[in-house]
Amino acid sequence: MIVKKLIEKVEGEANLNFEFKNGKISSVDINFNIYRGIEEILKDKPPRDALVITPRVCGICNHAHLIASVRALEDGLQRCGVDFSLTNKAKDIREFTLACELIQNHIKWLYLTIYPYLNRLLDIEINENYALKASYIANALTKAIAIFAGQWPHSSYAVPGGVTCDPTYVDVMQAQGCIEDAIRFFEKVVVGLELDEYLAIESISNLDKLGGDFAKLLYLLGKNGFAEIGKSYDRFISFGSSIISNKGKSIVTTVSNVDFKYINEYKQNGTFANAVEYKGRYFEVGPLARAMVKKEPIIRSLHKRYKDATLIRVYARVHEAAILLKYAKELLKNLDIREESCILDSKIEINNIDGIGVVEAARGTLIHKIEVRDSLIKSYNIITPTQWNLSNSGVATNAMIGLDNEEIASFVFRTFDVCSVCTTH
Repeated sequence: MIVKKLIEKVEGEANLNFEFKNGKISSVDINFNIYRGIEEILKDKPPRDALVITPRVCGICNHAHLIASVRALEDGLQRCGVDFSLTNKAKDIREFTLACELIQNHIKWLYLTIYPYLNRLLDIEINENYALKASYIANALTKAIAIFAGQWPHSSYAVPGGVTCDPTYVDVMQAQGCIEDAIRFFEKVVVGLELDEYLAIESISNLDKLGGDFAKLLYLLGKNGFAEIGKSYDRFISFGSSIISNKGKSIVTTVSNVDFKYINEYKQNGTFANAVEYKGRYFEVGPLARAMVKKEPIIRSLHKRYKDATLIRVYARVHEAAILLKYAKELLKNLDIREESCILDSKIEINNIDGIGVVEAARGTLIHKIEVRDSLIKSYNIITPTQWNLSNSGVATNAMIGLDNEEIASFVFRTFDVCSVCTTH
């Protein structure tokens, strides 16, 4: 028996074709049917145009695409002998705005996707205004981004050598107010604990301290078997280095090094989404992957009991939001606005370069590769997180196989945070 299901209310749409045998899902085809062609648009454009065009790949992770793009240009310049190093001010501002984008993405996913869909799946009457909760924290963080980036989404304030903004003390204070609002919301509404108290939880035995909406969600997930289902290959990978990630791969609990040369991207039949493998195997990217590679104590403790089940995948994303909230606060506290914003001349020529830019976006590792010849883009290649997770026979597919209900499988699928526009760029 074959069951077709359209996944909507995500970033774009996806078609899931489930095949059942003996009452269980035996295979799943994931089809993304809208092609956008951003990489084709970039061909023969001046290289700096990528800073304006690539943020349009996605309306949710647009800032991550900007940072990946500018890092690709900077990498290419450095490989060609242009010697420069970003000021701490420029680094910290980029890190801050990226952290804000990830946090608001995580919280919107929690309140606009996970909570509502789970309640419908379990036939629980919804008495909460999830949209209002999502909007409150998202608005605070979007304001914080805009103070430095000028706007959100689709800002282009990061340029080779730094950033174009030059914030004042008042700007920083306004951003600090936004972050404090977001932290208070997280403490009072999401976890029912002060941020530092929450981050001090390192063992599964201490989860009884949790309150708020997160405690209710974990209870529902555990009670209804989501700590046992949604398991996949139990292989994780990350190519970015930041407060939330190390560069490496984790297979079960063993962490080892990775190299870009072993990444293989290939076309799939019946969909516009390319698949991605590392050394011929599928790896999960995203908050759970980052936490496993980073050896985050609470995630390792949960993994020891539940492996890569749905419950731990959800937990890892909320936990990452907490880490980033504290990080964003510290970045503003230590920001030295007296330093230069950009140390490269805006007229520096970008003639013949090859560069790679990597960012850990909300859904996982994002890679931009650029090749410039005679001051024009010869080729541009983007490998998005959803290509890692949502390829056919890949991580999300494997997590759904063996389930006996397509609605439950669709919920498991949503825990990977579906994004078809990124996938079909």
